[in-house]
Amino acid sequence: MASPDSFKRPSKGSFKVYVDGQEGTTGLRLFDYLQARDDIELLRIDSDKRKDPAERARLLNAADVAFLCLPDAASREAAAMVENPETCLIDASTAFRTDPDWVYGLPELSDGQRERIRASKRIANVGCHASAFILLVRPLVDAGLLPADYPLSAFSLTGYSGGGKKMIADYEAAIEERSSSEGRLDAPRPYAMALGHKHLPEMQQHGRLARPPVFSPIVGPFLKGLMVNVPLQLSHLPAGVRAEDLLDAYRAHYAGEPFVQVRPFEEIDNLDNGFFDVRGANETNRVDLFVFGNEERVCLVSRLDNLGKGAAGSAVQNMNVHLGVDETTGLSV
Repeated sequence: MASPDSFKRPSKGSFKVYVDGQEGTTGLRLFDYLQARDDIELLRIDSDKRKDPAERARLLNAADVAFLCLPDAASREAAAMVENPETCLIDASTAFRTDPDWVYGLPELSDGQRERIRASKRIANVGCHASAFILLVRPLVDAGLLPADYPLSAFSLTGYSGGGKKMIADYEAAIEERSSSEGRLDAPRPYAMALGHKHLPEMQQHGRLARPPVFSPIVGPFLKGLMVNVPLQLSHLPAGVRAEDLLDAYRAHYAGEPFVQVRPFEEIDNLDNGFFDVRGANETNRVDLFVFGNEERVCLVSRLDNLGKGAAGSAVQNMNVHLGVDETTGLSV
């Protein structure tokens, strides 16, 4: 291993940032965010060296922040290439989201989470479904309003961009050639029917739940936008808990949070003749939280851009927190 002194950089100047896996959906979206920044120097790899381990290792170790936009196994390999103690890794895969040696990249999770992100050189960027779910559930568990052993269920509706380049290509081809697709991709499509979705471990761990929820994700025939719906029977919560108590817990937990908006109970302005707009937070790094229902039953609903707060936007937010710059820099509310 090289000496730490050989990696020291000047204290002034732009932050050096490298994206490993820059051709993927999240990597491309990250470039959109980063290219607009005047405080970022983007380190680029030549196209013919994208799979050259030595060149990738050189750039990873030259960066102040390196984003890993790779499959799980490739992320683990890339992380092992980093010898520079000053390089901060922000990983977008599921490889490290429950690893105790990595900090979970959700600044709004709990008191002290920002300080942990700022101090760590290993940050696991949160998953899109998981972030929407945890932001709904964790404050209620922490406040004692939702028992950790409540048998939770949840469903998610998301745009097809969350499935990566192949799914995007499939949907775009179907849009262009409706006759040949026979409508196969026109309707919403539930998936992960064996109830083993890859986000479940982080949903349980960082939601502080005794067991994973029964989680049913659905991909829709639209590019991006995501909602998670968690139904609750109020009679199964601690005695006397009302919908407004849940909203009060959200308001207290997220007070002052720039990227979380807690909406009033049953906010009609966010419904179109009774229908909910899944894409209402698109092109932002914002998550909107809602409580819909009545005196007996409620639905907790969160909405975000699955490529924004659910992926690349969240990664940029974590970078900002870690580097100590204004957290909203380069991001839209």
